[in-house]
Amino acid sequence: MAQKDFKTRIKIKAELEDVYAAFTNPFTIELWSGYPATMPSEPGAEFSMLEGDIEGRVLELEPNTKIVQEWYFGEQEQASIATIKLFPSGGHVQVDLLHTNIPEESYNEITEGWTEYFLGAIKEFLEGA
Repeated sequence: MAQKDFKTRIKIKAELEDVYAAFTNPFTIELWSGYPATMPSEPGAEFSMLEGDIEGRVLELEPNTKIVQEWYFGEQEQASIATIKLFPSGGHVQVDLLHTNIPEESYNEITEGWTEYFLGAIKEFLEGA
């Protein structure tokens, strides 16, 4: 089964801690997504967002710097890994996303999801646009 990678970058005018919380704090995730989320603060535990549309496992957390998650796509040999890196950048926070091994049949949906409903929603929420 073919798999593809997705890479993108956005800048958000907000505090670093607030951007990190938007990815890792279940209460903040619910505020921007509109749905309750399960997001553990310890690596190795499983997470669930958007009514179970996104599920996986937290692999690595470096506060205000880096988040690494494995996303589940049913049966696939290679893990699909989302790595989110945060950098302060002149009054903004730069968010670099690399999501690897996305199944080809889910690629358009996932990339649109990241752009519009995940990163886009966080930016709008934090910038209060």
